[in-house]
Amino acid sequence: MEFITSTAGTLKVALVGAGQVAEKVHAACYRQLPGLELVAVVDCDRARAQAFAERNGIARACTSLEEMLETEHPDIVSICTPNLFHHQQVITALRHGCHVFCEKPPAMSAAQALEMWQAAEQAGRLLAYDFHHRFAEDARILRAKVTAGELGEVYVTTARALRRCGVPGWGNFTDKTQSGGGPLIDIGIHMLDAALYVLGFPAVRKVTAQMFQKIGNRKSEGQFGRWDPQKYSVEDSVFAAIEFCNGGLLRLETAFALNIQPQSVMNVEFCGDKAGATLFPAQVYTDEKGELVRLFHRDVADDQRHARSVQAFVGAVRGDRADVANAEQGYRVQQLVAAIYASAESGESVYL
Repeated sequence: MEFITSTAGTLKVALVGAGQVAEKVHAACYRQLPGLELVAVVDCDRARAQAFAERNGIARACTSLEEMLETEHPDIVSICTPNLFHHQQVITALRHGCHVFCEKPPAMSAAQALEMWQAAEQAGRLLAYDFHHRFAEDARILRAKVTAGELGEVYVTTARALRRCGVPGWGNFTDKTQSGGGPLIDIGIHMLDAALYVLGFPAVRKVTAQMFQKIGNRKSEGQFGRWDPQKYSVEDSVFAAIEFCNGGLLRLETAFALNIQPQSVMNVEFCGDKAGATLFPAQVYTDEKGELVRLFHRDVADDQRHARSVQAFVGAVRGDRADVANAEQGYRVQQLVAAIYASAESGESVYL
């Protein structure tokens, strides 16, 4: 797609949502890039918006997205609000001629994510999502190796986003009406996207899943603080098998609370007929006469994922051939998430 905005001059950036991710990720990363000006922040809480603006050197604090768009005319809008609000806020910003960078998940449903993709196409603007794990150098390296055939046919992939007791004690992560789900839509979606990116987004044939709520509605405290088990309306864990049209299998395991030994696991493993690989840090290995042979090895995983994600988005807005988590891919990930929930709720496989 050819975007309408000129790549010359300073780009004006506005933030929607004055929470932690807006400040620690979006505002912080934008400030590191030349040619950008943070012009406004929008939040339903005026005092919070004003405090955010003062801390971050932003001139304007607003409570109305429409008013901000009509007054400031930003080139870029970052959506950092609860999942429930992504759909309408993204479409509103697109219709005002802005390029949009949205936190994950794209929306509350696949239908909403499809509308957002269509709105971006109609507006001639870039819509991208902050699936930042795919922007690690590790993911880029493994994507190149898979494409080059160094692993051979990758027929089994296992993606894990697990916590022993990592229920978020803040925000609305445990309220399904606000978040749309629990660990699958919060942390599992990250490893799902990273796996699909490395594999090249193969077409999906069938999804089979199960989910459980065994711990979050009984315990009330974990590594991320306290929560109310009486108001815990999301799943603890989800386990899914995703079958691709090419015959490959992706197994996804994700949990806020699961009685495992490590405190957390966030990684993807790829098994090919020539070699296997681990994503974080990137490693490629095979076997010779029963001995492990390392074909490629990084000692430490890339920790600049957020910065690389924002940099790629801004580069794409300016006309660079930057690879971003675009609206179409966001829809495909959301479609898979919806299929996983549908299978787990119905007890039946879902065909795509």
